[in-house]
Amino acid sequence: MQTFRLGSWLCPAQPGPRRAWAATIVMLLMALGADVSHAQEEPTRAITHVAGDLYRFQNGVHYSVLLVTEAGILATDPINAAAASWLKEAVAEQFGQPIRYVVYSHDHVDHISGGEVFDEDAIIVAHEQAKADIIGEERPTAVPEITFSDRMTIELGGKQVDLIYVGLGHSDNSVVMHFVDERALFAVDFIPIQSLPYRDLADAYFPEWIESIRIVEALDFDILVPAHGPIGTKADATDHRRYLEALFDAVLSAARAGQTLEEMQASITLDEFSYLDQFEAWLPLNIEGMHRQVSLHRRGN
Repeated sequence: MQTFRLGSWLCPAQPGPRRAWAATIVMLLMALGADVSHAQEEPTRAITHVAGDLYRFQNGVHYSVLLVTEAGILATDPINAAAASWLKEAVAEQFGQPIRYVVYSHDHVDHISGGEVFDEDAIIVAHEQAKADIIGEERPTAVPEITFSDRMTIELGGKQVDLIYVGLGHSDNSVVMHFVDERALFAVDFIPIQSLPYRDLADAYFPEWIESIRIVEALDFDILVPAHGPIGTKADATDHRRYLEALFDAVLSAARAGQTLEEMQASITLDEFSYLDQFEAWLPLNIEGMHRQVSLHRRGN
């Protein structure tokens, strides 16, 4: 396991690849079901307190977190260049401290774009596979300067942050960030709070996604901070794992019985999870995505 302590040095910044922003923003908004005509509206931006020295940064429907210490700030996903620029100015004004580290949760463009805003002043950290994907897919952000394969600890201003690779799941490079003193965990996109997973489970791995949540459940924390929606607890991780297990088992059983996708969508109800947000709208899409995953899983075996 790697451990880094901030001294009087910073790694030299590496300029990351750039993309044309207009097409990226429009495609992302369309994927999220947004009205592209409103793309120029300023999103809601705010910094709110979570616990101890941990804060949450909101940019519209996206969130990241900040750990504020006497030696500087550790920030997570920059979200996009406009959000990162706003955040850089806001933390300097509110806390009087520079951002020393920026940690990417995974490589997806809607979370880690805009890292170039920080790459002259901060050390950018990510999983080694995230770096490979950022370079290979030309993500519009700064390329990570420090990477790790399994676990890494960052110590800053007397605070400890453990970065933990959770295996295949929502991506092949997802990292959770455990803020030890605050007993909080930042987990992006693969454990929504009291909600079904997003639509048709794009860019997913099953049953590995279920195992990635088990890794989270084994950690010692109380507060679960997602990148979308409300803050939750470890119990929400368990609830989400139970839902994914039920969905996977139901779709696998139906596939073995020879059901078509349409038959699965008609017969699989999972009523015990009807309290979850987006249940009516996204269950058919979740079944569709899991049908695709189960088909891949069965061919692989």
